[in-house]
Amino acid sequence: MEKKKYQICNRCIMDTTDTKIVFDEKGNCNHCNDALERAKTIWFPNDEGEKKLKTIVEEIKKTQKNKEYDCIIGLSGGVDSSFLAYKVVQLGLRPLVVHIDCGWNSELAVKNVENIVKKLNLDLHTHVVYWEEMKDLQLAYFKANVANQDVPQDHAIFSALYSYAVKKNIKYVFSGGNFSTECILPQSWGYNALDYKSLKAIHKIFGTRKLKRYPHVTFFKRYIYFPYIQKMKIVRLLNLIPYNKDVAMELMENELDWQYYGGKHHESRFTKFFQAYYLPHKFGYDKRRAHLSSLIVSGQISRKEAIKEMKQEIYPNNSHKDDLDYVAKKLGVSPIEFEKIIASPNKSYSDYKNNEWLFKLGFKIRNKYF
Repeated sequence: MEKKKYQICNRCIMDTTDTKIVFDEKGNCNHCNDALERAKTIWFPNDEGEKKLKTIVEEIKKTQKNKEYDCIIGLSGGVDSSFLAYKVVQLGLRPLVVHIDCGWNSELAVKNVENIVKKLNLDLHTHVVYWEEMKDLQLAYFKANVANQDVPQDHAIFSALYSYAVKKNIKYVFSGGNFSTECILPQSWGYNALDYKSLKAIHKIFGTRKLKRYPHVTFFKRYIYFPYIQKMKIVRLLNLIPYNKDVAMELMENELDWQYYGGKHHESRFTKFFQAYYLPHKFGYDKRRAHLSSLIVSGQISRKEAIKEMKQEIYPNNSHKDDLDYVAKKLGVSPIEFEKIIASPNKSYSDYKNNEWLFKLGFKIRNKYF
């Protein structure tokens, strides 16, 4: 059988595995074009960013000086959140570190978290998501046959972190989300992890137990209660400094005994399997393409280097079997049953009830009036 040919962007490496991609007359795609346009308003790896960050830090130190902690950060043990913790301490702030354990941490990730809080002398709060409910929800998502298998973890992490900030009366949340490594991610490859209506709908059909202890957040809480009633502010520090992934990793290896785990978000064995096998095998797209395209746009690697890296197999010679068996066992099904679930017809998030219209309306109002 002749291998299917895909059109690829002339600037980044996004291609027509994203069925909604659009190319301009120069052969550049909408993803890198849009990212470069957004960069003008959100990305400041220069003197302007330094000034903006200085103003924010001074405000935090002034208004939060009488509190035990002046900010909060989530720490996974991955590159972005680990370097964020390092920079926050460098700035003289007093963060509370929160680690959300969803049951899939690699040993390296746990060791990274331990080393960072010890080396930086930080207080750590670990929130362990009740495994029986997490397991039930994640298996429900697989049975729903949707692409966005990262929703159960992402939703729980966001909800637990922000809820703990409210509990400790912390107004400033430092986020590891950043333009440099995440400026490109096609909407057609996933769905909003914060849509609790979508999560509930999938679990109602395919779940087997009630979610009594699973941390969750509603649209009202995220977009009204947190920012306007609790006056909570999100600071994306990495957008205000010259953040280079390779430089950050080398620094952390030398100063924090931090160790690399092999790929973006691969600090979780589940996420490695989901991104490196499930998505390419079942839906035909590889998230590395978006991750590397982000690095191209932010000037961290060349297009030639990205193409070369895409040729490397994460699971050569069917070595995915070990992780597939591991994930299946943790979810309480046999590998054979799990493979049958994965082989079922693909579905979209839109096949289930959701609040997409509400999110679109909310973003439209925010962009127009705020």
